[in-house]
Amino acid sequence: MAAYFLFLIIAASAFSTIKADVSIDCGGSEVYADEYSNGWVGDDLYIQHGESFVVQSTKSVDRAMTTLRVFTQRKKSCYSDSNDVFKGSKVLVRVSFFYGNYDGKSSPPSFDLQFDGNHWTTVETSSDEVVSYEAIYVPKLDTISVCVSQTSPNMFPFISAIEVRNLDSKMYGHLDSNRALMLTRRVAYGTKEIIRSTDDIYDRIWVPAINKGDFTVLTSDESIIEVSLDDGPPQAVFQNAFATNSTSMSITLGTNLPTTEVPMYMNMYFSEVSVLDSTQKRSFELYIDGKPNSNPIIPVYGAAKEMYLANYTASSNTTFSLVASSDSTLPPLINALEVFTISDVLTDGTNSNDVEGLVSLQKEFTVLGDWGGDPCLPSPYSWDWINCTSASTPRVTALYLGSFGLSGFLPDFSSMTALEIIDLHNNSLIGSIPDFLGTLPNLKQL
Repeated sequence: MAAYFLFLIIAASAFSTIKADVSIDCGGSEVYADEYSNGWVGDDLYIQHGESFVVQSTKSVDRAMTTLRVFTQRKKSCYSDSNDVFKGSKVLVRVSFFYGNYDGKSSPPSFDLQFDGNHWTTVETSSDEVVSYEAIYVPKLDTISVCVSQTSPNMFPFISAIEVRNLDSKMYGHLDSNRALMLTRRVAYGTKEIIRSTDDIYDRIWVPAINKGDFTVLTSDESIIEVSLDDGPPQAVFQNAFATNSTSMSITLGTNLPTTEVPMYMNMYFSEVSVLDSTQKRSFELYIDGKPNSNPIIPVYGAAKEMYLANYTASSNTTFSLVASSDSTLPPLINALEVFTISDVLTDGTNSNDVEGLVSLQKEFTVLGDWGGDPCLPSPYSWDWINCTSASTPRVTALYLGSFGLSGFLPDFSSMTALEIIDLHNNSLIGSIPDFLGTLPNLKQL
């Protein structure tokens, strides 16, 4: 994605009501509200396998971080949440991990994280720090899934918390809807505390930027900032800003991008902090690797402005800075920043006919009901009792359900036309052999 687009935005928008928010305290069992008035529930309605633990760490953390669910047996363990609102809407999914020495081994594990059949990242947990990952995307189905998979011996995956927030369709709109945004940094400059749901109706987490003495902290003279931007940043992030001490100094923007070049997406937010007199002017430009890459940015007092950079390829070695224009009498400032990497094209998932057949099996046999997420994807993390092709839209070619404790009648799964092997030995099935088994065109072994 070498091509990129850079725009200043100052536009009106209307925001829809949040509809499908959920906060899951993994390993927990109670319903409660946190300090930001977010409602939390235990995970027993979402998953029936894995083991719950309480952390041993004495570090002060949010309540949701004091418990976790650990998975030691399956290739892939998934939480799934179904809601008609999800399909085609835009969501924010945030997954958090706090090892907290729950097992007394002082050995934080690493493992893979996935969503909706897509590889997300390799999670590197910390001995005593919370690690969180956030994705923004448009689900292709009415079910959202978050999965973890073991990648190394004796390193068992776990999850501490999952949060899903419904976003307005206009937000982060300069991105192909077949891709996801993966957060690397979201900061508010000049604020002293985290800004989230009590100020941001979408419950994004705006972390206070660290000032090592290089910047002047500015506070707006205006208590009510007009925010009419499609991305809906909270008014609270415009109450403070960082500015350099002179026009000869620039603001370098930290991105937390990886060392290798990746497609990225960045939002920058600005608001003038006071009424300027006729002799004052604040104007600056975005420079990338020392070269100007924008028109002059002139913040407006009492109103929010936004600049975005989309589909630009960059790395941790790429320098983004705000540099005063030649006619500016005041130094550059910035109120808030969001940085994301852009995912590969999202999968459409396992063939829908095969999913239909698997769902019929799960409805008939409760022992299969706790298998969630995409059945085949991402490879090689298919469900333990199936085989799949390696196509981009995989087909299920085998069912290995021998000794699974199945009892009752075999449901119709004739839609699974790619099946070659069906193993049902040592179960308690009743009734005659269904006729549809004889119509499966590729069946070789029953």
